[in-house]
Amino acid sequence: MAGLIPKSFIHDLLDRADVVEVVDSRVPLKKAGRNYQACCPFHNEKSPSFTVAPDKQFYHCFGCGEHGNAIDFLMKFDGLEFPEAIEELARMMGLEVPREQVVNPQAEARKRAQAADDYQQMELAAKYFAHQLRKHPNSARVIDYLKGRGLSGDIVKSFQIGYAPAEWDGLLKALAKSQNDKQQLAELKLLNNNDSGRFYDFFRDRIMFPIRDRRGRVVGFGGRILEGDGPKYLNSPETRVFHKGRELYGFYEARQAHKNQLEQVVIVEGYMDVVALAQAGISYAVASLGTATTTEQLQMLFRATKQVICCYDGDRAGRDAAWRALENALPLLTDGLAMTFLFLPDGEDPDTLVRKEGKDAFEQRLGQAQSFTDYFFEHLSAQYDLSTDSGRGALLSDARPLIEKVASEFYQELLTERLAKLLRRDVSQIKSHVKTQKAASNKPSEALKMTPMRRAIGLLVQHPSIGKEIPIHDELKGLKVPGIELLLALHKQTHEQPRTSAQLLELWRDSKEEKALRQLASWQHQLDDEDVEKEFYGIFCYFIDEFVKQRADELIEKERQSPLTKVEKQEYLTLLKYLKK
Repeated sequence: MAGLIPKSFIHDLLDRADVVEVVDSRVPLKKAGRNYQACCPFHNEKSPSFTVAPDKQFYHCFGCGEHGNAIDFLMKFDGLEFPEAIEELARMMGLEVPREQVVNPQAEARKRAQAADDYQQMELAAKYFAHQLRKHPNSARVIDYLKGRGLSGDIVKSFQIGYAPAEWDGLLKALAKSQNDKQQLAELKLLNNNDSGRFYDFFRDRIMFPIRDRRGRVVGFGGRILEGDGPKYLNSPETRVFHKGRELYGFYEARQAHKNQLEQVVIVEGYMDVVALAQAGISYAVASLGTATTTEQLQMLFRATKQVICCYDGDRAGRDAAWRALENALPLLTDGLAMTFLFLPDGEDPDTLVRKEGKDAFEQRLGQAQSFTDYFFEHLSAQYDLSTDSGRGALLSDARPLIEKVASEFYQELLTERLAKLLRRDVSQIKSHVKTQKAASNKPSEALKMTPMRRAIGLLVQHPSIGKEIPIHDELKGLKVPGIELLLALHKQTHEQPRTSAQLLELWRDSKEEKALRQLASWQHQLDDEDVEKEFYGIFCYFIDEFVKQRADELIEKERQSPLTKVEKQEYLTLLKYLKK
């Protein structure tokens, strides 16, 4: 596939990176013997069960089961996708991420250059708007408006709020130096052009809110009208760098304010709501850019926090938006995650309410938000008369497919119990209608039955250096024992070149064997270092013995059908000599 990051670079990156330094840059670690410890950043705990092993270049939490290498940590802690985590780790190491040769490398290079230039232009536009807020002849009027909304200079600067002048060509003159610039700015929806080819500013006489992606790059804008006709808010249309269903206004700023450790996030409806809450000291609000909160936005949030509060107006539109958010959250809501709902009084929004009653009172409201389960059944049951059989039947019909979508086994049980109570039925009767899914849990991996094969693989994964000490035995591919192909592949990988546990596991990312290998990487083998190689050697010899017995039995069985060849007879004698040792 064009543009993939070479595996060799990922191997070298993990070789250069120190997982202790990577984790310590986000979560302060303390030395504990030869390892390092901290309270786990992925679940609440009072005593540390999160361990980072420098020899394995691996972290593991004995409380919640989270584990992985430096890349996994950045993905989990920073809420990054795999390529983004590679980019971030490379940035920390001062390296440039290469890409594999593509069919048309010139086109790929142009594409990357175009993207870099697009982000630069968006950043320049944000700086232009911020400069106009300070220096434009009309800036006093805008500043007075912002002060009237209770915003300080510091909060305006923190969110880089700006002003788009009323002129038709302010940004055009500032950023468009050529016809190509004009075309690019039009494609980024910073300019419009009419049928005659004339370009003019897209945003005019509006307060400007830059929208940043997870990496802090400006990808779009929201513009609020000051007065006059036109829509109250004008948002950037979709462009090659901006996809509103993927971004959340204020998410980058919230993570920066909390050093990427967000205990909770509140979703609100507007830009000004986010900024007003931050002004009041509630610096963990985000807005979903004028649409119902999407699955992608919720995925981004649940990677960053365990608690999401949906805070909407109490009118019909607000409640509809809340329900769409709940529906999108169903397949994402795993055990340990929480989603609650707060509906504000009529005529109020977070901006007006927090200015009236202050931070403490508003946070008290957040703490009393309606639970996921309560809102789920309040919304559904409001549509039916539950005193009638037909109403209860309709509720069952509506609730059943929704409950089946829920990822959390805990929430499935809770919803099923509540549904049984509403329908005045026994829980077992409801369960016969609701197909309970066995969701993946955040609990530590269940204990594996440690067969010789699993022991050998576990030792090799945790101590890859022992693979160098034993010769490759390709003939063992014929051994009829589950897992032998995996063991031999791992043995070959560790025999060919030195690898850490982190590097070895990275080779198996996204494979069907990855989950089992990660479980074995966290297995406690209770062996001293000097006994690890001896144990592995003993198991390997056991497999050789088993293969010799298997092969001898195969030759005996063949002899019963037809005479062995001279070569086969010699092989059988050799096998017998080996077995008699």
